Amino acid sequence: MNKAEKAVIELRAMDELAAQNSPVHRMSPLAKLAIAVLYVLVTVSFHKYDITGLFVMILFPLTGYAVSGISVAQCFRKLRIVMPLVCAVGLFNPIFDHTPLFQLGSITVSGGFISMLTLMMKGVFCLMASFLLIATTRIEAICGALRAIHVPAMITSLILLTFRYVSILLEEVSIMTDAYMLRAPSQKGINVKAWGSFLGQLILRSSDRAERLHESMLLRGFTGEFDYSNEGKSSVLTVFIICLLIMLARSINFSALIYICMERIMF
Repeated sequence: MNKAEKAVIELRAMDELAAQNSPVHRMSPLAKLAIAVLYVLVTVSFHKYDITGLFVMILFPLTGYAVSGISVAQCFRKLRIVMPLVCAVGLFNPIFDHTPLFQLGSITVSGGFISMLTLMMKGVFCLMASFLLIATTRIEAICGALRAIHVPAMITSLILLTFRYVSILLEEVSIMTDAYMLRAPSQKGINVKAWGSFLGQLILRSSDRAERLHESMLLRGFTGEFDYSNEGKSSVLTVFIICLLIMLARSINFSALIYICMERIMF
């Protein structure tokens, strides 16, 4: 099994995740989209030094994963390539920001170190929330929610077709890779000299396949916009409570509040 075939299997696994049945899966796509967008906006709005206030935001995606029956480990495994890139964004903050914030024993913790951790946490939390949305909602439902908020049909159709037919492109890559390896069994990977012709053949094959698909769609009455059905139901009260809790987590530093309460109880 080559890498292209493994990528196709992972794409199909995402469809299987979105087809499961749980309270999160049954929610309205528009409600899930609104909650995800609000969560991302609130998460990134935290101050770069407010690491204690940001801690509580992890509860929302963790709760969503628990209710939906999707493991957090599966999320990190699917995002194994993107996660390191997101975490690498703030690596240089300790070099440029030497503002002393507090003492940890004999060690002075700088603002650059705290802002680096905060930036990493923001990226990881937002990725977890985005993956939860994709893993519990079919792509057609997400595009339908985008159309409901008047996102142009051309954009939603492009998103849907790109997601749906990237697997076809990967299948073409898999077939061509297998054919190449059968002709050069002793090689590891595709020789650099063959990259140009390989890419050219892939473009030609993909173009022919795309034309046939487009003709099939036109024969079935495609007019440039898909008909998205409204799926799922969710209580307005439930959505309101979730959004209210997210806003409260932004307004109140629950981590500091819990620490103060525990300190008073113990002493």
